[in-house]
Amino acid sequence: MIDPVIICVAITGSLPQKSDNPAVPITVTEQIESTQEAFEVGATIAHCHVREDDGAPTADPDRFAALQAGIERHCPGMIIQLSTGGRSGAGRDRGGMLPLRPDMASLSVGSNNFPTRVYENPPDLVDWLAAEMAIHNVTPEIECFDLSHIYQAAAMYADGRLPRVPYCQFVMGVKNAMPADRHAFEAMLKTKTHLLGDAPWCAAGIGRHQATLNEWAIAAGGHARTGLEDNVRLDRTTLAPSNAALVARTAEIAARYARPVATINQARAILGLRDSAVAAAVAAGSEVV
Repeated sequence: MIDPVIICVAITGSLPQKSDNPAVPITVTEQIESTQEAFEVGATIAHCHVREDDGAPTADPDRFAALQAGIERHCPGMIIQLSTGGRSGAGRDRGGMLPLRPDMASLSVGSNNFPTRVYENPPDLVDWLAAEMAIHNVTPEIECFDLSHIYQAAAMYADGRLPRVPYCQFVMGVKNAMPADRHAFEAMLKTKTHLLGDAPWCAAGIGRHQATLNEWAIAAGGHARTGLEDNVRLDRTTLAPSNAALVARTAEIAARYARPVATINQARAILGLRDSAVAAAVAAGSEVV
């Protein structure tokens, strides 16, 4: 059986604005509508940031709660992954939404350069975020902006700070960080396999590298992230009309490699998450765990 591809849609992020692409969803209502469109064409994970009304990034737990509730209502069973990224908040505010118990949350386990600043992830904060995820039964997705981040994730798994085998995402194409280079990609995949065996993994390409990383990951047996957070264009001259359009493009790449797009329950099984019926019961306030 050919392994299905999990498609993650990063719907908003912290940086893109409507001035970059009018399709970028900013309000919670816009985000829910955009996520539903992406869900209907094959996205099974929603990677979520929230914004203030003026478009500024925030880590406001109330906004995350409203977004999570809307996705649960309109995209039943979809895997909700909330961001603990550093552009939206500082220090432990970055994990203020974890008591909402989303299926997943992003976790950066080391620092690295971004285009104009250092993306700081000090060890004490990383350990606190990982501990909070464990307390609230949230599965982390390890954001690997550097080869060393895979080693750190493996070390955290080995000593128990991460209770399950890490699900690593290779983030490539950020200026001043890991380039979208084929040799670098192969080094990251080889390192993941060396340290974490056949654990599932995914990759994300930033800007014009998005489709390239989608193809590399799908061809190599991994999973793929797309969405307006990372890239607002279909090509050099064409803005993406929606998150759904980027998801559809990723699904087309999967079809070229004869890999079906994962269903909700297939994606949950691959990632070791509770199935959609149990997830729906939890969202509805049942005692099922």
